[in-house]
Amino acid sequence: MASSSCNCAKPQISHPLSSASSSTVHLGHSPTSISWNGRQPNRTQNISIIHSALHSPSVLHFPKQPYQNPLIPIEDDSVNVQVQPKTHRQPQWNLLQRAAAMALDMAESALVSLELQHPLPKTADPHVQISGNFAPVPEQPVKQALPVTGTIPSCINGVYLRNGANPLFEPVAGHHFFDGDGMVHAVTIDNGNASYACRFTETQRFLQEKELGRPVFPKAIGELHGHSGIARLLLFYARGLFGLVDHKQGTGVANAGLVYFNNRLLAMSEDDLPYHLRITPSGDLETVGRYNFDDQLKSTMIAHPKIDPFSKELFALSYDVIQKPYLKYFKFQPDGTKSSDVEIPLSMPTMMHDFAITENFVVIPNQQVLFKLQEMIFGGSPVIYDKNKKSSFGILSKNASDSKDIIWVESLDTFCFHLWNAWEEPESDEVVVIGSCMTPPDSIFNQCDESLKSVLSEIRLNLKTGKSTRRPIISESEQVNLEAGMVNRNRLGRRTRYAYLAIAEPWPKVSGFAKIDLFTGEVKKYIYGDKKFGGEPFFLPRDDNCESAEDDGYIISFVHDENSWKSELQIVNAINLQLESSIKLPSRVPYGFHGTFIDGKSLINQA
Repeated sequence: MASSSCNCAKPQISHPLSSASSSTVHLGHSPTSISWNGRQPNRTQNISIIHSALHSPSVLHFPKQPYQNPLIPIEDDSVNVQVQPKTHRQPQWNLLQRAAAMALDMAESALVSLELQHPLPKTADPHVQISGNFAPVPEQPVKQALPVTGTIPSCINGVYLRNGANPLFEPVAGHHFFDGDGMVHAVTIDNGNASYACRFTETQRFLQEKELGRPVFPKAIGELHGHSGIARLLLFYARGLFGLVDHKQGTGVANAGLVYFNNRLLAMSEDDLPYHLRITPSGDLETVGRYNFDDQLKSTMIAHPKIDPFSKELFALSYDVIQKPYLKYFKFQPDGTKSSDVEIPLSMPTMMHDFAITENFVVIPNQQVLFKLQEMIFGGSPVIYDKNKKSSFGILSKNASDSKDIIWVESLDTFCFHLWNAWEEPESDEVVVIGSCMTPPDSIFNQCDESLKSVLSEIRLNLKTGKSTRRPIISESEQVNLEAGMVNRNRLGRRTRYAYLAIAEPWPKVSGFAKIDLFTGEVKKYIYGDKKFGGEPFFLPRDDNCESAEDDGYIISFVHDENSWKSELQIVNAINLQLESSIKLPSRVPYGFHGTFIDGKSLINQA
């Protein structure tokens, strides 16, 4: 068995709620509350309570009413809209299916009772993972004419969108923040006027659970640990065998990445196909459906595909945790035509959340965080850090039809959850990779005593010697955790001077962002202020002219004030880091993941 550099507790999943018949859920909402009416089988109706580790000043109720659709009232009193429940229709099951459903529900209740005997690790504890402003919010229909402080730059016309995890139902056991249902938040800007909406991405998983009135799909990180994780998988596939759920249409949550490609907005998580979303003329969002690029894509696609700013091609990877090939590379022409898959030779399934492109190559990280499902047999997590494995990067031609010419360059003890850019330096036969190196490598997934560090690093891969070097870009005296961000996307894959990255302190919150000179290590910080936190800083170039100054543009980010419990969208000048304008939002925006911007002209051509 592999070992880890930190003292990691083997997660034992237990029910996060006490056995008391009634209690209250403190998850950090405003003094008003939102509620889910979701039903749990074989349980008495009650209100369960989760106390927020952040001691935020409000209460979130999850009433349990068997097999009803959720009733989610809008939190903000200024919004005179309420989402009403649709009339619930019981599934049209035959006698055998009803009997199977009853037996499987009883088995699940017994499993939950057993889980009560063990404490949850922090990485799977809803008390921690969805407390404060990490807690879910209801959908918000379009709210027009939002208050604006300052002046929105005239060059910003379009829609800023950001993805995130937003569980529809109360967790019945373990829950990791990454497990939540996908919700996209959209701010439309039109000649200085702004509107806001947020909607769930209606994945197959989401629609089936909504119909059933409760969660039934296993949560990949929060629940699939140890023997109880194996039991949950067996229960889930038994439900599929009896036709109670359909897992053949995907199990993903589409909560991580967003990309606008070939006139389609795609929401992605790496365990499924993308989902096609559409922005309506009013600024609302609707789910078109699971998208397979006209039957060309037969496998999952990671949540960080790359668009080359010059060729306009889209590059992507797909990994499999069960069978070989564990990794495939492919690309799409601007018109959506897919290349053949290139199988990448890996001896074991590897966590591969991100990768990079250069002008001529794709850069594929083969790191030390692995998927080992057999670890569940011994009571552990299927995601592990293997210190005996050697980290490396694979350099492959973008136009490769097979992997025979891939060049692997070792980079010892390197784990980058995200890579910000890469470029070629032919004069030294090197590919330069910019990423945040994280230690302990598996600390996002497994509870560790050691504090997380995310160090912005320059990694040089020599294609001739097969050797590498790595250095921190920022001096030790100015070192801060930098996670989530980007470079100027007009220069992706080419040599860039600046990166705009979230200051992930106090982890996992984001207190501001940094503009880093990748050549000198100079750091300029923009701090949101007292008890204000944000997320990924999105760099929007002033125009698509690659001859413009690299930092000529704006940083866009959602910011939440934990004092007033209000959220806003801030627009900051990227050259001088001065606040240009702030758009006050009608409801709370939780901390989330990655975003994109679609300009107004592109919206006209939506598929």
